[in-house]
Amino acid sequence: MADKYDVIVLGSGPGGYVAAIRCAQLGLKTAIVERELLGGICLNWGCIPTKALLRSAEILHYAQHAKDYGLKIAGEIEADLEAVVKRSRGVAKQLNQGVTHLMKKNKIAVHMGEGTLTGPTSLTVKSDKGEEKLEARHVIVATGARARDLPFAKADGKRVWTYRHAMTPPEMPKKLLVIGSGAIGIEFASFYNDMGCDVTVVEMLDRIVPVEDKDVSAFLNKSLTKQGMTIMTGAGVEDLKVTDKGVKAKIKDAKGKVAETEFTHCIVAIGIVPNTENVGLEKLVEMERGFIQIDDYGRTKSKGLWAIGDCTPGPWLAHKASHEGVTTAEAIAKELGNKDVHPHPLDRNNIPGCTYCHPQIASVGLTEEKAKEAGYEVKAGTFPFIGNGKAIALGEAEGFCKTVFDAKTGELLGAHMVGAEVTEMIQGFVVGKTLETTEAELMQTVFPHPTISESMHESVLASYGRVIHV
Repeated sequence: MADKYDVIVLGSGPGGYVAAIRCAQLGLKTAIVERELLGGICLNWGCIPTKALLRSAEILHYAQHAKDYGLKIAGEIEADLEAVVKRSRGVAKQLNQGVTHLMKKNKIAVHMGEGTLTGPTSLTVKSDKGEEKLEARHVIVATGARARDLPFAKADGKRVWTYRHAMTPPEMPKKLLVIGSGAIGIEFASFYNDMGCDVTVVEMLDRIVPVEDKDVSAFLNKSLTKQGMTIMTGAGVEDLKVTDKGVKAKIKDAKGKVAETEFTHCIVAIGIVPNTENVGLEKLVEMERGFIQIDDYGRTKSKGLWAIGDCTPGPWLAHKASHEGVTTAEAIAKELGNKDVHPHPLDRNNIPGCTYCHPQIASVGLTEEKAKEAGYEVKAGTFPFIGNGKAIALGEAEGFCKTVFDAKTGELLGAHMVGAEVTEMIQGFVVGKTLETTEAELMQTVFPHPTISESMHESVLASYGRVIHV
């Protein structure tokens, strides 16, 4: 006899567990199926533990530059990699326990095991305890994604790493190759560089963090190079061979010259692959490059079957998955007769992106280049942190804030930042875009002094030729 629910969520990452909680809040009998750890990749192997690693590297950086702040630290300053990793895993464990508590608090049934759909609204769960059959009125697929391997070299966890291996390294790399300069690649490059490793980043496109504004990419490239990294853009790794001492990589540079260089370790960060195989989806949904195709509320082509998060089209971000989880949960509740919910489709133009390298980068909306390509007449302005009192006082005067507006309507089209704490500041512009704010409201907003956020105000003023502190 199958256990029956209103909603079953397959996968417990930041999309899945949030969807389950919202379903439970709306009075729906809810279950969640997870094959590994509650919280998924984000809490256990992604967003959170990497930030713990980066925090340790940041503290090390400040300790090594204590004299810049008028301080003396006695004795040698060095990193204890084992302790750094242990702290990161402790943070992940704490959050995993937090999600476990939330499942109990919201009376969500947890089925641990490998879930496979047997129909749009039914599935089996296999575990060491045997096989369970589950049925529901609706099923949400939130199976996430995994790191993409190189076609000629699979990650072995010893010399060739994905992000999971890089978070629990068996040893400290001495000379590290990072393939790919998206958020994951750049964050690990920044971490290991701060930890004292010789880091080389290879990016196939003509600039690092290619989804960001060109000015941000150029600034970050200059900053990371100044910190000692080797940055190769317009380059590609043509072959990778594991040796007793590390890996030998054949790298073609931007001029077409191929050279073989040896590294102790390599991190592959060239994108993701959706976890949509062996789940029973093939006849139930439409897929493109493995990603489940959905409507604005998460519906698939099969009635009662929904999908959210990294197994659907991008951007592949935890906060996007969580937002989709809430939207889909409310859409399901509405279909089941709840007249008090009013789900809103996700506006992808208002999804912020954050990269926690040193310096940090953050953005929302269109870049200046993309805005022009879309046919907008653009007003854009930049304000450097060197003109901001708080940034100078913190010793963090490296960076800038840039805003992009529609010259005809004053609509905020995009905002782009690089520098200290910009990942905390970007939400101000996200709220502004969501509320359809124009330059007039932003100019009239009072920003607290002294804060780095004043640079946001100044960049708006700069877009209209009214900048004060430059």
